[in-house]
Amino acid sequence: MRIVDIIEKKRDNLVLSEKEITYVIKHYSIGEVPDYQMSALLMAIYFNGMNKEETSYLVREMLLSGDVIDLSKLEGTKLDKHSTGGVGDKTSLVIGPLVAACGAKLAKMSGRGLGHTGGTLDKLEAIKGFNIHLTEEQFFKQVNEIGVAIVGQTKNLVPADKLLYALRDVTATVPSIPLIAASIMSKKLASGSDKIVLDVKVGSGAFMTNLDDAEELANAMVEIGDSFGKEVVAVLSNMDQPLGEAIGNALEVKEAIKTLKGHGPADFTKLCFELTEELLTLAGINNGKELIEKAVASGAAYQKFLDMIEAQGGSVEQIETDTLPKAKKIVKYYPTANGYITAIDTKEIGRAAMLLGAGRASKDDVIDMAVGLISKAKLGLLVNTKESLIEIHANGDYKEVIEVLNNAITIGSEIISKPIIYKKIRKES
Repeated sequence: MRIVDIIEKKRDNLVLSEKEITYVIKHYSIGEVPDYQMSALLMAIYFNGMNKEETSYLVREMLLSGDVIDLSKLEGTKLDKHSTGGVGDKTSLVIGPLVAACGAKLAKMSGRGLGHTGGTLDKLEAIKGFNIHLTEEQFFKQVNEIGVAIVGQTKNLVPADKLLYALRDVTATVPSIPLIAASIMSKKLASGSDKIVLDVKVGSGAFMTNLDDAEELANAMVEIGDSFGKEVVAVLSNMDQPLGEAIGNALEVKEAIKTLKGHGPADFTKLCFELTEELLTLAGINNGKELIEKAVASGAAYQKFLDMIEAQGGSVEQIETDTLPKAKKIVKYYPTANGYITAIDTKEIGRAAMLLGAGRASKDDVIDMAVGLISKAKLGLLVNTKESLIEIHANGDYKEVIEVLNNAITIGSEIISKPIIYKKIRKES
């Protein structure tokens, strides 16, 4: 079997066999297929796509390229949740404790962020002492006793995906639906959970900028899950505006805490509660909405958050005394005109946060946990030039941030409105 024949076959829009896909991934993973040939195959896939069977074979070979986590030591249904990423997305910090407070278990392995803000792990590390590296025994014990743990992925989890993603990133082949679906689902399946809820973002701050593409991606991932015997629900949610108000690591932790106490922004609260309810339903808990409201009102959800922080070595005192990292200066940003917000370039809002130091432009960058934005900017909001719209939390220069915000927010006379959740997709029985 020759890699050049496989490239030629996909170039001509033919279907690759199971043996061909196995050959490519195995030999690329051990360095026997050079990057220039793998790049050619990725570009052929980008233009011609893959069918369900091809994508399923690709997922299998990717997840088998490294460790596959065995969660059989965990009691009950093993739940997991994944977001395709967005600006102000701190949902895992709320959903994990909420699920646990409602009697289910969420065993989550997360990654670090590259872009506008840190990932879930970075946000949690804004809390002094928080340990993302638990042993397998510690991880199982914590989930069984508390109901939730959020840890870093093992170094050998789906190594083929790490190699492929790095190559896709520099060959303009990232926005391919089968490749995105395979990347996400290989990691989720290798993590060992039984049932998964996917939060698929749609809009100006997401990979998928339009609803049709997002729905295609969601369907592909639900079908992949089904082909591996896993029940997957995909929720298509709005990323045409930042989620919640906080953008930046410590700021997002604070907003998650407010939400667990019942005082979070309406859009963020709604999405967290809906995703949690879907997870509870997958676990066989059918009165999820009632349990969620009770867990928040009673303080049980917030207590689970504190339990998780304490169990993973984080400072509960820092949370309770509101002494998370704070920026040296807070600058108020004012709209450039009077009227209604008709469009938000959410990706640019995220870039503004990154310019402050809230995110990484490269994997070696150091995040400033204190900086970021508190934004009230939402589609359809009536604004004027005399009322502050955004707080800029800065430890350095912020002039470029103001320019970015000026260009990211469009103000006009039309009232625009979009739902926080567009659609839910699940495998029909």
